[in-house]
Amino acid sequence: MPFRFVHTADIHLDSPLRSLALRNSELAELIGGSTRQALVAIVDLCLEEQVDALVIAGDLYDGDQTSMKTARFLASQLQRLHEAGIAVYVIRGNHDALSRITQELVLPPSVKIFGARAEVVESAGKGLSVAMHGMSFSKPQAPDGLLPRYKSPVPDAVNIGIMHTSLAGAPGHDVYAPCNVADLHAAGFDYWALGHIHQRTHHQGARTVIMPGMPQGRDINEAGAKTVSLVTIADDRSIAVEERLTSVAQFERVSVHLGGVVEWRDAAAAIEAALLAQRERTASPHLVARLRLTGETALAWKIRRDIDLMQAEAEQRSERIGNTWIEKLEVEVQPPAATRGTTADPVSELRQLMRDDILGRSDFRDEISDMVRDLLADLPPESRNFAGDDQAGFDRFIDGLLARGTEDISARMSAAERDDS
Repeated sequence: MPFRFVHTADIHLDSPLRSLALRNSELAELIGGSTRQALVAIVDLCLEEQVDALVIAGDLYDGDQTSMKTARFLASQLQRLHEAGIAVYVIRGNHDALSRITQELVLPPSVKIFGARAEVVESAGKGLSVAMHGMSFSKPQAPDGLLPRYKSPVPDAVNIGIMHTSLAGAPGHDVYAPCNVADLHAAGFDYWALGHIHQRTHHQGARTVIMPGMPQGRDINEAGAKTVSLVTIADDRSIAVEERLTSVAQFERVSVHLGGVVEWRDAAAAIEAALLAQRERTASPHLVARLRLTGETALAWKIRRDIDLMQAEAEQRSERIGNTWIEKLEVEVQPPAATRGTTADPVSELRQLMRDDILGRSDFRDEISDMVRDLLADLPPESRNFAGDDQAGFDRFIDGLLARGTEDISARMSAAERDDS
């Protein structure tokens, strides 16, 4: 009979809220509990599919957690698997190495947590002999590759390697246990269950090498539907991998083009239409949308000035759609070119002054850049992508930030001037 298991990683159980935009208390509650719900979905899948094992390739926790509520919740879910005769194989990732719960929690005997030295656990499956290879992080940092420390494949067995690694590196991720994908394919293992990079990837080659991504996104930088791998190894040792949805809330960027729109109600209707279209494409139960308003419209000044009212309009329509939430509005609309002020217009003169005499000053730009760098330093590595992946990208981000600030100020002044006229 085949050997079947679920492969996941980077659950980051009870990860704290990471988006300052989640001011809606109901949305904050939904996202705050989403990693727990994802773990429940994973356990439910294991039970429904009657798999032989669950493999967790690191970062089950989210750092230096001490909450015994988290510990009790995790123990209760693993107990469900234990009672069903499903084994659990866990390696510790860089976040797990920080967690006190990792060291103190007593888990069911069917749970194997690999130590800091490479280990092999052999078991006789339903007709297949299976060897699980694993190795945990003992410290939050792992600058050296771990593959040379793994034991050799067990002859005549299905060999499954579990590793937490940044591979050759990925944007937004620090280097952890670097490894070459080609070396994994050449190592003689049938399946590599990887973890650490939050984007799902199937690394094609002679063997099956899967980075499953995370089962639940936590902010807009972890957008899209999130899944785990359901793996079936047949008697002839052929391997089939299926993606199974686990995310409860799905972050998505939604673009709304308002070019030519002149009425407020039409802008709100365009937002609703864009949300409806994205809702239909969203696989997860909940959609969390970041709206990006673009185009040339006579409403540009009013939208920038009354962004809070437009946010309320969007939230009202998201409630009407159901299971749809607004995380944030990004305003990039512009007034029609024909209606933009001339240099005789005092607001236009102020805009030009800000661009030339203030934003153009190197000391002002350096000060803003330093503020952004300080903010990035306080964020986890995987949440820093928004400011660019290199110096050129960072410079473009700063340019855009300063330009939008100028437009926001002049838009509010122009809108106020028009309302008074």
